[in-house]
Amino acid sequence: MAGRLNAASLAGLPADVARPAYDRRRLRAGIVHLGMGAFHRAHQAPVTDLALAAGGDRRWGIVGVSLRSPATRDALAPQDGLYTLSLRDADAAGRPREALAVIGAVRRVLVAAEDPAAVLAQIAHPDTRIVSLTVTEKGYCHEPATCRLRGEDPDIIHDLVHPDAPRSAIGMLVHGLRARHAAGRGPVTLLSCDNLPANGDTLRGLVLEFAAAVAPRLRDWIARDCTFPNSMVDRIVPRTSDDDRQRIAARLGVADAWPVVGEPFLEWIIEDRFAAGRPAWDQPGGARFVADAAPFERLKLRMVNGPHSALAYLGVSAGFATVSEAVADPALRGYLDALMRDEIAPTLPATPGLAPDALRARLLARFANPALPHRLQQIAMDGSQKLPQRLLDTLRERLRAGAGFDRLALAVAAWLQYLRGHDERGASYRIEDPLAAELCARVAAAGEGAADAARARALVGYAPVFGDLAGHAAFIDAVARHASVMRRHGARAAAREAL
Repeated sequence: MAGRLNAASLAGLPADVARPAYDRRRLRAGIVHLGMGAFHRAHQAPVTDLALAAGGDRRWGIVGVSLRSPATRDALAPQDGLYTLSLRDADAAGRPREALAVIGAVRRVLVAAEDPAAVLAQIAHPDTRIVSLTVTEKGYCHEPATCRLRGEDPDIIHDLVHPDAPRSAIGMLVHGLRARHAAGRGPVTLLSCDNLPANGDTLRGLVLEFAAAVAPRLRDWIARDCTFPNSMVDRIVPRTSDDDRQRIAARLGVADAWPVVGEPFLEWIIEDRFAAGRPAWDQPGGARFVADAAPFERLKLRMVNGPHSALAYLGVSAGFATVSEAVADPALRGYLDALMRDEIAPTLPATPGLAPDALRARLLARFANPALPHRLQQIAMDGSQKLPQRLLDTLRERLRAGAGFDRLALAVAAWLQYLRGHDERGASYRIEDPLAAELCARVAAAGEGAADAARARALVGYAPVFGDLAGHAAFIDAVARHASVMRRHGARAAAREAL
C-alpha cells in the first residue's frame, strides 16, 4: 500500500469516507486537551469537527497534550493531525458494518514529558479558551473516597517544587493558569470529560487545593473567574488493534498509524457554564447543553459504568477476553440484567423519554455488540479509582434505604478475586492500578489460604477506596460469601447464586 493519510491524500479517499467539511488552514487553537487517548479522539474531537463544519467560527481547533508517551504525537504529526474514526456495529443478521470518517479538529499534539514549558505556554496562550481533560480517574491524583489530593503522590510533590516542569494534569493546569494570570490574560473553562462524580466540581476542588499551595491570589482568581462545568460522556471505545489498522487502511487506500474505533452510540451532556465562549457542539449527533448534568452523570456512572466493571471482574475471572463474549454467557448476562433492574435502577431519578426496561435492554445490546471487541482487561484496570463512583455510591444508597445489595456485593467480591492476579483457569495477568501495591499487599497479608472473611475484611478495610464502608459487617459478610463461591465454584456459579 502506498502513501499515508495526510492533508495531501484527503482528496483521493473513497467517496464513502467522510472528511473535514471546512478549511483546516484557518483553524486557531481555542482548545487545549490533556489526554490524547482514543476516548477523546472518538468523542470530543469528532463533535468539534461537527461544530467546525456547521459554521464559520474557526477558533476551536484542538492542541492535544499527551502527558507522557510520544506515541500519539509520533503517529499523528506525519498525518497533519488527521486520523480515522471507525464506528462499528452489526446489522440485523449480525454481520459487522463500519462507517469511516477522517477527523480534522486536532491541529497538533504536544508531549508534556518532553516539553512541559510548551504545554504551560499553550494553556496561557491568548487563543486558548477551553482546557479539557480525559486523563482517566487515576490522572486526578486524588483519593476517590474523599475527593482530596493525595498529598503523598510523587507527581503532586514534584509539581509543587518544580513549577516549570509539572508532571501531573493538576500541576499542569495550575501552573499554566499561573502563567496566564501573570500575563494578564482572561479566564478559561476547565472541562473534565472523565468518569468522576460531579467531575467539574471535583476538578475545581483539586485545582483550588493545589493553587492555594502555590499562590493564594492565583487560587482566588481561578475560583472567581474560571468555570468548571460538570459533564457526562458515553461512548464505548476499545483500544485500537493491528487488525483495526489493517482493515481501515484497506478501506482508505492509505495507511493511518493510529485510527480509533468506537460504537455509533454517543451521548455528551455538558453544563452550559463557559468563561470565554464555546464551540457549537450542540449539532445533531453532538452534545447537549443543560443547566445541571448531575442526573445524567449519575445515570451513566451507575447504569453503564457500574455494570461494565461488574462484568469485567466476573468475566476476567471466568476466562473471557471481551465484553461481548462475557455478556453472551447466560449466567453473567442474567446477573447483569438483574443487577441493573433490582439494585441500580431503583436508585436513579426518572429519565424523561426513557423507561428503565428500555434503558436496560439498550445497554445489554451495546455490551453485546459483536463488531466491537472491547477487552475486559481495559475496563478492569484502575479499579481502586473506578469502584467508588461506579458501585460503592450505589451500594451506600441501598444501605441507607434498607434495601438489598447482594448483587452489588458480588461485583466487589469479583474485584477482590481479580486482585489475585490469575483467573479460575490459572492464567496470570498484571494488575494495573495506581494503588496496586497497597491493595495486593493487603490481600497477600491475609494469606491465600486465609478464610474468605479475613480476606474480605483486609480489602474492605482499605479506607482510601471504601471509606465509611470499611467497618460495615453485613457488607463484608456478603463480599466474603460471594468470594467463597467464586473461589470454590467459579464466577458463573456465583452469578447464578446471586440470581
